[in-house]
Formats: sequence, C-alpha cells, structure tokens
Amino acid sequence: MHIQLRHLRCLAAVAETGTFTDAAIELGLSQASVSRAIAGFEESLGHRLIDRVSRPLTLTPAGVHALGSAWKVLAILEELKEYAATGSTTIRVGYAWSALGRHTIEFQRRWAAEHPDTTLQLVRVNVPHAGLDEEVVDLAVLRRLPDAAAYKWARIGSEKRYCVMASDDALAARRSVTLSQISDKPVVTNPRTGITTMELWPASKRPPAAIPTVDVDDWLTIVGEGHARGVTSEATFHQYRRTGLVYRLIRDAPPIEIHAAWPLKNAHTHQGAAVALLRELYSG
Repeated sequence: MHIQLRHLRCLAAVAETGTFTDAAIELGLSQASVSRAIAGFEESLGHRLIDRVSRPLTLTPAGVHALGSAWKVLAILEELKEYAATGSTTIRVGYAWSALGRHTIEFQRRWAAEHPDTTLQLVRVNVPHAGLDEEVVDLAVLRRLPDAAAYKWARIGSEKRYCVMASDDALAARRSVTLSQISDKPVVTNPRTGITTMELWPASKRPPAAIPTVDVDDWLTIVGEGHARGVTSEATFHQYRRTGLVYRLIRDAPPIEIHAAWPLKNAHTHQGAAVALLRELYSG
C-alpha cells in the first residue's frame, strides 16, 4: 500500500466540492492530476472511493471511511506546521454553512487578545456535525442539535431567520416578509446541514417544491436566477452578501437556536473559554 498526502488532499477536495473540476481549482492542480490521484488512492486501498456516475459526485461507503481518516491526518499535519512556525497550540472551531455572522470578527479578535498562546482556527466543514465526527475540529457551532451521544453541547444564543431572493423579486421592495408571502416560489434547501425544511410552513401553505443543494455558493447562484428563494439564518445574511441578491427578515418565523458542541472525551483545554466567549457575544 502506497498512500501519499496528495491522495488525501484530493479526496477531501472532491468530497467538499462535488466535482473533479472544482477540486482541481481549489487545489491549484489540473483535473487530470486529481483524477489520477483518486485512481491511485483507490488502487492502493483496493476499493472504489467515489461514485463517478452521481452528480454531484458522492462517496462510496469505503470513500466515507477513507475521508474521515484523510481529514484527521491533514488536520494533524496542519497543526504540526503551525506549532513549528509559531510555537502556539490551536483550537479549531468548525461550522457547516455560516460561521458566527456579525460576531465572527469580534470572536477572532477577542480570542487573539485574551488567549495569545492558543490560535483560533475557524474551519468550514460541510457535514452535519461540522467536523466533530471526523475529529478535525475541537468545537463546532451548530444550528441543529447533535444527534450523537459522543458529544456534549451548550446553547450559546439564537438568530433570526431571513429570506434571500433576487433583487428584482416582487417582494424585494419590502422591509420584511412572512412565511406565507414567500411560499409561492420553490425554496432552495441544504438537506445535509441546513435547518430549513417544508415543515417550517403550515401544511396548507407550503412552497411548491424544494430544490436541494449542498454548497452555499450553489445555493446563492440558484436563488440569483430568480425562480426560487432561500431561507437561512441571520449569520448567512451577514456573511454572504452578493450583488443581485437581497435578504429580508421573516418576521413570523421561529428563531434558530445556536449551540456549541464538543467531544464528551478528550475535550480541548480551552473549550470552556471558547463557549463562554461565544455566549457573551451572542448575548450582547
């Protein structure tokens, strides 16, 4: 068995982006190089890792297992590189879609000032527990409760819900909207990590269809076409602005509860400090 770091990096990139082309762009390689790396990885393991028929590409059961190991190895290497360069340790905070919205920069700066010997690293991991299952983060910011007994969690705050729509949408001129008003168009959803489902609306007044996507950029692109809308957290409103799109508060939608989650065993020594700071920021 001859496994190289490029095999791990290529598998992680393909899993994140869903295509060989986008993975190649992210890694600064040619598409052929990514394809060869994946093929070499599969040959070394003796298992098919990627279902090449599906669009976007999906991992086989063996691929899911290999991806978890790949993330662990890559995270360890990054931490070693940082420690060698700076002499500091790192706490990795994962998130799946948006980080902390308007609190993101203050969280980073407050942490740097109050914990100069421990680097804060925000990591977007587009999986349900934002990297906890894969052991590539020490703490995760989640907008739905973890469903695994291996984690502890604490509520850190809440966020309002917003509707994102094309700037020429019939509702774009309004300052806020209601769930009923936005139900006449399909809604773009993220089944993997999102918090918006058809159950958000009464059974008698639901959008005509749900359009699934797994990436925030694709989500925004579909909304920009003008045929569908999206429902998301306040953090997305602050973090992902784009020309041609507007966000409007949904005034009758329930708020989104925000939680911090961490492993039940071997919690990071600064986990408590991170949760305390997050709670303080959300309460302000």
